[in-house]
Amino acid sequence: IITRTHRRKWQIFPGRNRFYCNGRVMMARQTGVFYLTLVLIMVTSGLFFAFDCPFLASNLTPAIPVIGGVLFVFVLGMLFRASFSDPGVLPRATPDEAADLERQIDGANGPSGPGYRPPPRIREVVINGQTVKLKYCFTCKIFRPPRASHCSLCDNCVERFDHHCPWVGNCVGKRNYRFFYLFVLSLSFLTVFIFAFVITHVILRSNRTGFLSALKDSPVVVCFFSVWSIMGLSGFHTYLISSNQTTNEDIKGSWSTKRAKDNYNPYSYGNILTNCCAALCGILDNLFISSSSLPFLLFSSFSSISLLPPPSLSFLLHLSPSSSLPSISLPFLLFSPSSSLPCLLSSSSSLPPGAAGSLVVRICRSATEQGS
Repeated sequence: IITRTHRRKWQIFPGRNRFYCNGRVMMARQTGVFYLTLVLIMVTSGLFFAFDCPFLASNLTPAIPVIGGVLFVFVLGMLFRASFSDPGVLPRATPDEAADLERQIDGANGPSGPGYRPPPRIREVVINGQTVKLKYCFTCKIFRPPRASHCSLCDNCVERFDHHCPWVGNCVGKRNYRFFYLFVLSLSFLTVFIFAFVITHVILRSNRTGFLSALKDSPVVVCFFSVWSIMGLSGFHTYLISSNQTTNEDIKGSWSTKRAKDNYNPYSYGNILTNCCAALCGILDNLFISSSSLPFLLFSSFSSISLLPPPSLSFLLHLSPSSSLPSISLPFLLFSPSSSLPCLLSSSSSLPPGAAGSLVVRICRSATEQGS
């Protein structure tokens, strides 16, 4: 009797991540700083609850430890969600898909001879009137979608890559950015809350026992040195969300916040509230466990994209006659270039090679499964 062992995708994953709980928890290999983050939060909060809360609850109001406990639990929940989630890893091309893409690239570059140097592997698409370059990843064998980048620490291409954060022990991308932001924001609230009531405790107790004695009874006053950096980080990411940028784009200076500039941000909806909703309220879907990386290869063959703002949940793909596409049965999943939504392309039958025209894409949640 021949038995076939069914292996899940996370068991044969080629990146450098670690998986736990049957593939449900995904983290980077360097997790030492994450545990330091966890210890700092728990020790600071524990000292506050042990030394300050009893005095504050008896002399002011019992609501102080309750509010502090709620903030503490929320901070830990967002930290675990950001640390344990798939950040939006893009599947690598299969050998057949990589070979087909190589043939397309060789055919577009023409015949090669002695001393011939091939041009850079870059394709261009137009998003809301702005030309965006799609760079080829030699590790994943795909043309990266807009805003995606390859993380050298995790060895993955991550969709809407923001940065690799050692404090949460994971990359920050499309699928976990909202949890990272809520973690930083709630942590700033927690540190301000603790610092404010520590000062209150010191002032009230110094009137009875003296200032130095009050400082000994409230060791959490050291959070004064961390509250400013945490508030600055939350303010920085609030600015990024309001302008629909990523940390990677802001550091590189990819886009200007002014629409009249030549390098204006094509992903911004021009409205702070809409940008915040697009970043924090979009539908999440695990593209790492999708069956194929073919949608990401196909994306680079469209000549331009016209995005329609929410709540239309749709956009137009413009296909040029020179595009080289295999015959693909529709519908199929396609990467959405600005929002965090996967989309389903609906058509009557198939998309033949050399087709031209415009296709309407409807954005929806895709059905994926955890097995391979």
